[in-house]
Amino acid sequence: MGKFMWACWDGGGNLTPSLGIARVLEDDGHEVHFFGRPDMVNRVRTAGFGASALTDAYTHLDRYSFHPQATVFGYTSSPAVGEELVAVADDYRPDVVVIDAMFSAALDVAPRFDRPTAVMLHTFLHHIYAGWSANFNMQSESRQRCGFAGLPGLDVLWGERDLFHVNALATFDASPATSWTNVAHGAPILASERRAVPVALPWSVDDDTPLVLLSFSTVPEQRDKDLFQRALDALAPLDVHVVATTGGTIETSELVAPANAVVVSFADHDALMERASLVVGHGGHGTTMRALKHGLPIVGVPATGGDQVPITQLLEQWGSGRALPGDAKVDQIREAARAVLEGEDYRAEARRRSTFLQGTDGAHVAARAVEALLG
Repeated sequence: MGKFMWACWDGGGNLTPSLGIARVLEDDGHEVHFFGRPDMVNRVRTAGFGASALTDAYTHLDRYSFHPQATVFGYTSSPAVGEELVAVADDYRPDVVVIDAMFSAALDVAPRFDRPTAVMLHTFLHHIYAGWSANFNMQSESRQRCGFAGLPGLDVLWGERDLFHVNALATFDASPATSWTNVAHGAPILASERRAVPVALPWSVDDDTPLVLLSFSTVPEQRDKDLFQRALDALAPLDVHVVATTGGTIETSELVAPANAVVVSFADHDALMERASLVVGHGGHGTTMRALKHGLPIVGVPATGGDQVPITQLLEQWGSGRALPGDAKVDQIREAARAVLEGEDYRAEARRRSTFLQGTDGAHVAARAVEALLG
């Protein structure tokens, strides 16, 4: 059996699917150990996997103080973090290194691991390729502003690894934007963590009032209390029941819940989506694909994630939802929610899309792909 070292970025849409793949690998008898920010350790250990904090995770945060997301890119692109990962690989001696696609510091030193490396992207590749290029150019320029060497382009960081695995349906992605030979598409990984608990709702299961699930990003750096409150206020006068999940980024006491809403930190989204008529979300790939799998239309209000604006726009292009700007006002959110709830075409297209998402376990597909590197 093999040892897998997972170089981790613990963004909300990154860590949960990574844990799903790791569970399949461990069920197959392999060992998986995650290395990342101190913030990630407890979540991974709670899920039942080994995890270690990188002691240099925040070494260069002062140099990145100019950046609006210094705690993200001061970690993911820091040369000190890359050097520590090289030392970790020498000590841990894995058979395969798995790197989160957003983790540029790890990608930069990947050739020095001197063992097979797989890159995991938990959203679209081709549809958002221009955005990914811009993101990594920004990371490179940020490093140079800090006095460090820049980064090579995606043709090197992503294209020269042994495997670049896209945990999204090729059917939903765009025409190939690259000629890389290492790309493999799988399927969305819709795993849940243990904090996704059942929620006792105050409404009868026989109540036919439409249920709306309101859920934005679980990444602390994307916390937006004002947007959450605007969304609650937008849904307040509608004839709907609302379940809002804050993902732990906002305390429930910080929000004023209208009479038709229940606000909780975490919940089992699958159970709620079985009853729901609409999802209002941030355009994250995981939540979006989970909603479509349940045949639910979506109103998308993106946060700052690199894929969120394109995904919300894609929903509108498909006709399975509406796309709003990140600073959408109360009346904009209300109008979009009303239009989607009343529009049978949105539901029909979401149900049609759901057929593509049945019967394929993305975690198993990805696990088989990285296992092949052991050979």
